[in-house]
Amino acid sequence: MEAGVEAPGRGSMGEKKTFVLYPSLGVGHLIPMVELAKHLLRRGHGALIAVVDPPDADPASANPAIAFRLLPAPASPDAGAHPVKRSHDTLALANPALRDLLRSLPAVDALLLDMFCVDALDVAAELGVPSYFFFASAAGDLAVFLNLPHLYPTLPSFREMGRTLVRCPGMPPIRALDMVMTMQDKESDQTKVRLYQFKRIPEGSGVLVNSFDWLEPRALKALEDGVCVPGRPTPRVYCIGPLVNNGKTGENGETHECLAWLDTQPERSVVFLCFGSKGAFSGAQLQEIARGLESSGHRFLWAVRSPPDEHGQFPEPDLERLLPVGFLERTRGRGMVVKNWVPQAEVVQHEAVGAFVTHCGWNSALEAIMSGLPMICWPLYAEQGMNKVFMVEEMKIAVELQGYEELVRAEEVEAKVRLVMETQEGKILRERLTVAREKALEATKEGGSSEVAFAEFLRDLEKKSS
Repeated sequence: MEAGVEAPGRGSMGEKKTFVLYPSLGVGHLIPMVELAKHLLRRGHGALIAVVDPPDADPASANPAIAFRLLPAPASPDAGAHPVKRSHDTLALANPALRDLLRSLPAVDALLLDMFCVDALDVAAELGVPSYFFFASAAGDLAVFLNLPHLYPTLPSFREMGRTLVRCPGMPPIRALDMVMTMQDKESDQTKVRLYQFKRIPEGSGVLVNSFDWLEPRALKALEDGVCVPGRPTPRVYCIGPLVNNGKTGENGETHECLAWLDTQPERSVVFLCFGSKGAFSGAQLQEIARGLESSGHRFLWAVRSPPDEHGQFPEPDLERLLPVGFLERTRGRGMVVKNWVPQAEVVQHEAVGAFVTHCGWNSALEAIMSGLPMICWPLYAEQGMNKVFMVEEMKIAVELQGYEELVRAEEVEAKVRLVMETQEGKILRERLTVAREKALEATKEGGSSEVAFAEFLRDLEKKSS
């Protein structure tokens, strides 16, 4: 057996448990599962991550303590389908390989599933293994997703509703255009896949959520009151977060050039712009961002990707061509533009960073909260428009950029940067983030809400196993 996998049979709660973690496809789903595995290992349990489609970077080399198993799975037979449909097909076709893996292990106490791995419920049921979901987005997203299979059939397509508000029980109203990006067309294959997935989540024994009680009281009340899933019990929800990358450098200890640059900047003076693993803008939008940053007068660190080509790939960015003429020269010293990638977890923790322009991916939001960093929201894809609503209106930890649905103007970039960095409103935002960070740290300490929830999860699992 590999490191971290051997386990005794099921025993008392004090004994080591063995968990198999099953992420969906894509690095955005793998990263939170790796953090969950670390969380389990720190508590003396065994964790193995079953990966269907490994990303380009080998996750095992960066996390030697965690065991990974590659599940061979045929590609979707429908090569021309939407990526959501292809991904769903692949995960369904991986069931036999998952079954073989679970049977090969000496003991499995529970299967922890990504929210899109719902077909694995059938394998778990067949083998008598308790199955729980690990939901790596906000509890607010979970509350909405659980309701959509019941609500969406009564509505037109979100795309047709535009700015009309969608009202899910117990949750703040959300403009239709801010609902899940892949579900804008009600009749599309991808919407049908998502509704099928969301409808099956209540079949799990419970849902572990990467959030914490203080941050999302409204969503947690809706889930606890059972208003999200009409006609059947809502699964038990355990907020066990925030589980985030602590930003420690890898084994080789190499420091990215941007961190060395940040070391030379004054405290809380730099605006950091970074937009996730898929975030990219048109050439016109990159020009507007550049002009806004330049006219704001503030220091900045900006990760720039080229607009995608016809195959959806990101060519190497030609910064001189993509950005305004002379921009790099004029902002040299107070600004740094990095091609494609920066070590975000380390950057957000750096004391020189004072604001974070983010796509509102939940991993990114939690990393910023753990660093007490105010956010400027620019949602791009997936459930990020919903996260923006929760972050700005409910959590009050961010402000939004107007116009993100089409084109954000340079003047708006400048205005929001100045608001966060210079004004009283920005000061209040920073104070709110200081409190959020303290509450997050409290939640994950002994006796904190997330530690208590994790202990309750183990107790409930024990009841199922006995």
